[in-house]
Amino acid sequence: MNNNHKPTTDTAAPTLKRRGFLGGLLAAAAGGALATIATPGQAAARAEVALDRAKWAARNHEMVAQMIAEHGKLAAGYQSSKRPYAVFDWDNTSIMNDCEEALLMHQINTLSFKLTPAEFSAIIRQNVPPGPFTADFKNAAGKVVDLDSICADLDADYAFLHANYKGFAGTRSLEDISTTSEFLDFRAKLYYLYEAVNDTHGVNVGYPWVIYFFANMTVAEVSALAEASNDAALGAALAKVKYTSPADRPGKAGVVSVGHFHGIRLCTEIGGMMDTFRDHGIDIYVCTASLEDVVAVFATNPKYGYNVARENIIGLRLERDGSIYKNAYLKNWPLTWGPGKTVAIKSELVAAKGYGPIFVAGDSDGDYDMLRDFADTRYGLIVNRMKNGKIGELSKLAATQITAGQPRFLLQGRQESTGNWLPVETSIKYGKTTPLLTV
Repeated sequence: MNNNHKPTTDTAAPTLKRRGFLGGLLAAAAGGALATIATPGQAAARAEVALDRAKWAARNHEMVAQMIAEHGKLAAGYQSSKRPYAVFDWDNTSIMNDCEEALLMHQINTLSFKLTPAEFSAIIRQNVPPGPFTADFKNAAGKVVDLDSICADLDADYAFLHANYKGFAGTRSLEDISTTSEFLDFRAKLYYLYEAVNDTHGVNVGYPWVIYFFANMTVAEVSALAEASNDAALGAALAKVKYTSPADRPGKAGVVSVGHFHGIRLCTEIGGMMDTFRDHGIDIYVCTASLEDVVAVFATNPKYGYNVARENIIGLRLERDGSIYKNAYLKNWPLTWGPGKTVAIKSELVAAKGYGPIFVAGDSDGDYDMLRDFADTRYGLIVNRMKNGKIGELSKLAATQITAGQPRFLLQGRQESTGNWLPVETSIKYGKTTPLLTV
């Protein structure tokens, strides 16, 4: 998952003006770096690197291919006992959109829970401070929604669904039950609650909270559910959909609305880069703020094309009773978001290898720390989502280094309406037509 919950502001400034402004900062930010001249040996090795051109920004492609030539198995001094490695974020970096959030919506739409009403009632309140949410979370009447009110409504909705849906204790089909006001209220308010918890209390509360809904399910059951969710999202249109709870069922929280960005797309450039890295003796790791087992379904299954080894995936972890998940975060395991990603990489990789990653890829505030924390990292690749916050500042630094001979960060453009990379550093936000470099 990514920290996508704080609103951002689109900017319509022309790309050329933005580049002109950033060009003025180049000397200070890039240190006046000069273009490097490859030695004959480096040039020969570079010629052997078959990194698919695809839709890479041309300079990024050349920089990464040259890095592979200089540090991969064709390089003089390469040591198979000291293999370099790369670390990739997953959601909105290795794929377009967020597989954990897609799975939450899929779990809701298919009523894939193994919770009694009492267990569900406890989980929706678990570790969430009581009281009102931020001022952004108002109902249709303009009143700020609070935890107790929306949880009371969800308690009533889930009790009805549990008593009537044949997947629980009832006899009604999913097709039938999904037309009821109780189901429509449940869908809108549970996803609304997810957004409200994250925006009000932060991902340290919200990201563990959302995976507690897997309680009582086995690893195999969650994996099958994740694969079904992936396949459905890959086949769905990329579309921002607004869900509004029924007017005839206001409950205590009132009528609320929430948006969800449907659809997922594979990133062929990331998959191809991973293959090229492996072919040249550079190992691949994933560090994600989604449940580790959920991302493993996507990253390891050959049908998706990434082919990452299961043991090379690092993410959120739950306590388990054998193979059955518990609604408790794994004791003494870091939350793999922001600084926690650096902690996990240091404990799982640096401690064993003695050195940091040569390459890191990310897109959000959750990746800011791992993109910049390791002295051994040659490049930090930022999928350009034109965001504010810490990643916004890092993106601006990357933009100042576009013409630098030895940049530390690379900015890669994407078109959000298609999920495809663009062969430039600028990106086009969903619903917009103007390419932007930064906000």
